[in-house]
Order: sequence, then structure tokens, then C-alpha cells
Amino acid sequence: MNVFMFYLFSGIILIFSLLSITTRRILRAAVYLLCVLLATAGLYFMLNYQFMAAVQLTLYAGGIVVLIIFSILLTSHISHRFKRPDLTNLLMGISVAVIGGGMVIATLLSHHFQAGSAPELPVDMTEIGNQLLSTEKNGYVLPFELISILLLAAMIAAIVIAKKEKNKKSEI
Repeated sequence: MNVFMFYLFSGIILIFSLLSITTRRILRAAVYLLCVLLATAGLYFMLNYQFMAAVQLTLYAGGIVVLIIFSILLTSHISHRFKRPDLTNLLMGISVAVIGGGMVIATLLSHHFQAGSAPELPVDMTEIGNQLLSTEKNGYVLPFELISILLLAAMIAAIVIAKKEKNKKSEI
């Protein structure tokens, strides 16, 4: 059953990733991205990485995709369709994807992976919580705050750009 679920999640990730980058409708791309992130969380659950799966669901699937969809709806671009890419851009994108995929496969095949012999460390939720809230050496508050400011700035910039385009179209 685990093998079947792995192939199911992998297939969902591959199919919806391709749909996400090939669709011409922006809202559909965001929904396809949501499906990819949910399937990735499913893989984390299969690997017994419940904390990573929870972070994947809350931060990425819950936060980022909702932020993207909210931005799309706020700027009134729900029915926006991207134009078809030029043939040269399409060929360059495909060639970069093939070269990058080939490099990843070559690297993976050239490395000899061995099972780790280190003992499994106990999971201490109190320690994880203290590190997430700490500003000290092993703390994660500063990176989270910087990322939140970056996301806020990106959202404000996207809204300003979208509103400028809307205002220019209304003046014409």
C-alpha cells in the first residue's frame, strides 16, 4: 500500500506541476499549485515527518496559496489569460528544463547512497517550540520575520502593479 501511495502522490505532483506551468489561466495555476503542495505534504506524512507535513500544509498550502489566490481576486484578474509563449521562449524553456533534469538525474545516479546507521533521535516538541520562538543562536524567529516582510512587500508590489495596469486601461 505504501508503494501505491508513493506512486499516487508522485503522479499527482508531476501532473499538477506540469498543469500549473502550462495553463494560461492564473487562478487555475494557483489551484494546481495547491494540489502539488498537498501531495507533497502527503509524501511527508508517508515518511513519518509529521512536523514537516504540518508546516507544508499550514505555511505553503494554507498560507502561500491563499495569499496568491487573495492577490488574484483582489486585483480582479480572475479571468486573465496569459498569451501563448513565443516559439523561441518555449524552446529555450524546454531546453533549460531538459538540461536541468539531466544534470539532476546524472548527479543522483553518480552518487552512491547508503542507509544511515545513526540512531534515531527522540522528538522533543518543547525543544522544537523553543527553537521556533528563540532569537538566539539556533532560533528561527528572525528568518520567519524576514520572510513575512518579504512576502508582504511582494504582495503590495503586485497589487500596485496590477492597479497601475488597470488605471492605464481605464484611461485609454
